[in-house]
Amino acid sequence: MKTKLMTLFALLSLAVLQPAFAQKIKVTEGSTDVLKGVSKLNLTFDYSDMSVGKFKTEAEYIDKKKGEYNKKEAGKGDQWEKDWKSDRTERYAPQFTELFNKSSDNLKVGEYSSEKYTMTVKTTRTEPGFNIAIARKNAEIAGEILITETANPSHVVLRLSFEKALGRSFGGYDYDTGFRIQEAYADLGKALGKYLNK
Repeated sequence: MKTKLMTLFALLSLAVLQPAFAQKIKVTEGSTDVLKGVSKLNLTFDYSDMSVGKFKTEAEYIDKKKGEYNKKEAGKGDQWEKDWKSDRTERYAPQFTELFNKSSDNLKVGEYSSEKYTMTVKTTRTEPGFNIAIARKNAEIAGEILITETANPSHVVLRLSFEKALGRSFGGYDYDTGFRIQEAYADLGKALGKYLNK
């Protein structure tokens, strides 16, 4: 019994201590050369075609979670849905922006609508993860980064894919779904800033 507990503890420890650089970013269209001499990019986010966890659509995920919370306490699910959506502007975008700008020496992102190019972070998959004290799973996001002409958004000059942007807390106190996902966007911002800084 003691051996089984030790093995379980070791496996849980490995799950927590995943490599910090597990993330994969690669160019799928165009070249990063297009950004030479560019100092600022307008920044937008797109969650319009996103799967969540085991659900094919975000709407399915929201319906299930909202129903579960409202069943436990009237109105709790409605509040959860509001928080789920507001986290995008209040948590995810600020964390991505801050970490990207800290990690990139020459290129900054933000609300720069007059700049020539716009960066769109398009999330196609979100794994919210969980933390129930005795076991946990990191949040994770995947998707595409599109660099388009601001005046002509259909003209993509650079497309990158990203996988395994991980949301984790080394202290283990990431019980809040929004916090875990926020950390995944921070991870993406940091990695992408460094990638485009090469």
